[in-house]
Amino acid sequence: GYGSSAEFHKSYTGYESLSEQEKFIVIYPQGYKLETALANSSSHWNSGAWTVGSNVDDVDFIKTIIEIISNQNSIDQNRIYSTGMSNGGFMSYHLACKLSSKIAAVVSVTGSMSPETLSECKPSHPTPILQIHGLQDYTVPYSGLSYMESIPTVIDYWSEFNSCDSNPEKLILDNFDAGYVINIDEYKNCTNDVNVKLILHSSMGHTWPSVSSLGISASAEVWNFVSQFDLNGKIN
Repeated sequence: GYGSSAEFHKSYTGYESLSEQEKFIVIYPQGYKLETALANSSSHWNSGAWTVGSNVDDVDFIKTIIEIISNQNSIDQNRIYSTGMSNGGFMSYHLACKLSSKIAAVVSVTGSMSPETLSECKPSHPTPILQIHGLQDYTVPYSGLSYMESIPTVIDYWSEFNSCDSNPEKLILDNFDAGYVINIDEYKNCTNDVNVKLILHSSMGHTWPSVSSLGISASAEVWNFVSQFDLNGKIN
């Protein structure tokens, strides 16, 4: 997240036990500080919106990280994924647009796409997309702001790009005792059998949800989603 750290992201996502169980490598890259006329922060991802003016090449940074890890480990080059919270979600979409040849699927938690990312987006393959968002998120609102796209706009873009069914399959998970509802929209029959999915939580704010707090584990949802796909689409 903007102004946050890789170490803090590691602390609340808890990917380590999941990666040991499922045998995947998890990397926590650290964003660089931002010093522009518009903003000043200890860390950011250069993905447009309020980070306009940054001269950090984060796409090349992530590409370099992939190269370093590939040189040190035997990894499946067709199964490299990106996910992040907030500004990290913006960056994950940015990578899906700008580093598409390397990124098989992305998940954004409380993030969106900047107008700059959307206008310059040129993915090289059908791309599976999962967005996890809360209706009580006022930092990255569901309805968007002048410098960030609305979540419906983001979902529409990817479902159309992937040539999915225009109408999603809908699932509603009611938890009235806890005071929330989770709506799940899945766009199916996409090219290469990829998937575009929105998990929308009625009481979730700008946070990384866990089962104990909001009845859903973002970390588990991330892996359950991306692990279905590689660069060629759905894994049979």
